[in-house]
Amino acid sequence: MSTKFVLNETSYFGKGAREELANEIKKRGFTKVFLVSDEALVEAGVTAKVEEILKKEKIKYKLYSKIKPNPTIKNVTDGVKACKLSKADVIVAVGGGSSIDTAKGIAIVMTNPDRADVKSLNGLSNTQNKAMPVIALPTTAGTAAEVTINYVITDEDAKIKMVCVDPNDIPILSIVDSELMASMPKSLAAATGMDALTHAVEGYITKAHNDMSDMFHMKAIQMIFKYLPSAVNEKNEEAIEKMGMAQYIAGMGFSNVGLGIVHSMAHQLGAVYDTPHGIANAMLLPTVMRFNGEDPATAQRFREILVNIGRPDAENLNDQDVINTFVWMISELSKAVGITQTIKDYGAKEEDFEMLADKAMQDPCKPGNPREVSKEDFIELYKLNKKLNARLT
Repeated sequence: MSTKFVLNETSYFGKGAREELANEIKKRGFTKVFLVSDEALVEAGVTAKVEEILKKEKIKYKLYSKIKPNPTIKNVTDGVKACKLSKADVIVAVGGGSSIDTAKGIAIVMTNPDRADVKSLNGLSNTQNKAMPVIALPTTAGTAAEVTINYVITDEDAKIKMVCVDPNDIPILSIVDSELMASMPKSLAAATGMDALTHAVEGYITKAHNDMSDMFHMKAIQMIFKYLPSAVNEKNEEAIEKMGMAQYIAGMGFSNVGLGIVHSMAHQLGAVYDTPHGIANAMLLPTVMRFNGEDPATAQRFREILVNIGRPDAENLNDQDVINTFVWMISELSKAVGITQTIKDYGAKEEDFEMLADKAMQDPCKPGNPREVSKEDFIELYKLNKKLNARLT
C-alpha cells in the first residue's frame, strides 16, 4: 500500500523574507495582485508592509479586506466578485488562517465556477482544476494555512465550520517572515501557538500517521515547547522566527495525515459561539488527550513525546502516569502563555452540548482520532471542560 504526501512548491523563511515577493511575482509573469487581508491587519499597518513592496516595484494590486475572524461563505463569494472585477492573475494573502483560508476559497471558486455555492467544497473535495495561484504570507504562527491542503469556512446558516480538504488549493509560494509575526498581540500569539501544538500532537497520534509525518510532528512539538513562552511573553526575535518554522513544519505533517477530535469539537465552538480557533483548541486539548490516552497505543505515543521534550523518565512510567504528566505539561505551557479559560468562559451552555456533539460527529477531523468516539463521549467531554479546568489536573 502506497503513502501519498503533498507539499507546496517553494517557501522562504526568516526576518524580512517578504522582500522576495516582488521578484517572485515578476519572474512568474504575474501582472496584477488581488491582495487579501483582514481589516484588523490593515488598521494595524501590517498589510502596509506588503503593500509598500508592491508599490515600490510598481506592481498593480486591489485590496480585499472584508473578512471575519472565522471567515464565512459570504466572505468568499464577495471575494470572488471582487477578484473578477480586479482582473488580477494572482492572489496574495496576508494574515492568519482567516485571510489565507478565504484566499484559498476564492482561488478555488475562480477556477472551478461549478463550486460557486462554496458549500459543495465541504469535506474531501474533488475539484477538477487547480486554484488560481495563491502566494501566502502568514502573520500568525499557528494555522500553517500557507502550506496545507485545507481551509476552513463557516456556514453561518447551518452554524458549522466546513473543513475543505483539496490538494488543488495549496499555495504556490509561502513567505514566512518573522517581522510580520512580531506585531501579533500576546493573546493572539498564545492562541495561534497552541493551535500549532494541537496540530502537531493530533497529527502525531492520528490513525493515518506515518514515518514522514512523525518526523515533522515530533520536531514541531519540540520547537513549540521550547520557543512558545519566550515568543509570547518576551517577544524574543529568535523565538518568534522559530515558532514560524515550527507551525509550518506541523502543517506539512497534518495536511497529509489529518487531525482528531480536538478539532472536531473546536470547530463547533467557533461556528456557534465565534470562539477563536486557537483558544478553542487550547482549552480542549488537555481534556481530549486525557480521553485519548486511555488507548494504550496512544499512551505509548505520549511517552515518546515526553521523552523528546525533556522527560526521559517517562520511559519508566506506567500509562496513567504518562497521561497525567503529558496533560500536565500541556496545561503548564498553556498557563505560561496566559490561556487558562474553559469553554464556559466563551459562552458554552450545557443545553447546547447535544447539538454541538451532533455537529462534532459529522466533522471531517473525527475519523482520524486514534480512539473511537460516540455522541455521548462528545457530550461528556464538553461537560468536563465546562465544569472544571481539566488542564490543571
